[in-house]
Amino acid sequence: MTDCQGRSEDTKQRLIEAAGEVFAQQGFRVATIREICSRAGTHVGAVNYHFGDKEGLYAAVLAYAHTSAMRRYPPDLGLEAGERDPEARLRAFVRSLLMRMLAEGFPAWHGKLMAFEIAEPTKAFDQLIENAIQPLFTYLRDIVRELLRSPRPAQEREDELTFLCATSIVGQCLHYFTARRVIELLSPEGFDSADIQRLTEHITRFSLGAIKAMRAEGAGRG
Repeated sequence: MTDCQGRSEDTKQRLIEAAGEVFAQQGFRVATIREICSRAGTHVGAVNYHFGDKEGLYAAVLAYAHTSAMRRYPPDLGLEAGERDPEARLRAFVRSLLMRMLAEGFPAWHGKLMAFEIAEPTKAFDQLIENAIQPLFTYLRDIVRELLRSPRPAQEREDELTFLCATSIVGQCLHYFTARRVIELLSPEGFDSADIQRLTEHITRFSLGAIKAMRAEGAGRG
């Protein structure tokens, strides 16, 4: 790589990092290219050069945030190679999702940016679903299907119970991020959202209990 290419890549990376912070603080619509470039220490034309426009920069930031988070906290984090036990896989999935949202030391803007995008979707939302969220949800759905002992559907159409169980698990995890301040105020003994292991065990046990009850109910009907 030449010095010129190296400087170009450095500028591009600084823009992504600066944009991530600004977008997470203000949202896509309020954030300005001028402020982003000021924080990145570059001129406003750099955004057009590297990303085409503000929307292109935003899409690149979303992709970078997801890739960085998945590299650091993959859904099989901590599992032995080839581990197939669905309860262990569910626990690992829950822990990794909580780590991506709540872990200390991980860039704070990653989780905030995703929360902003979910609350106020932009044109990049469909791409985010397709490239980032759908593969993770499919991974979780397969775990839930195994726990329910539900046969894989012959076609793409998924059964409702598997879908609802998977979304409920994700919803529990998201709640501790989006409502963390409310939870802290409601908790009479204080609440430490950084205690990810404790949250992991609670959400996993709670979810497994519900899934096992539904599985037993289904077997009784059969």
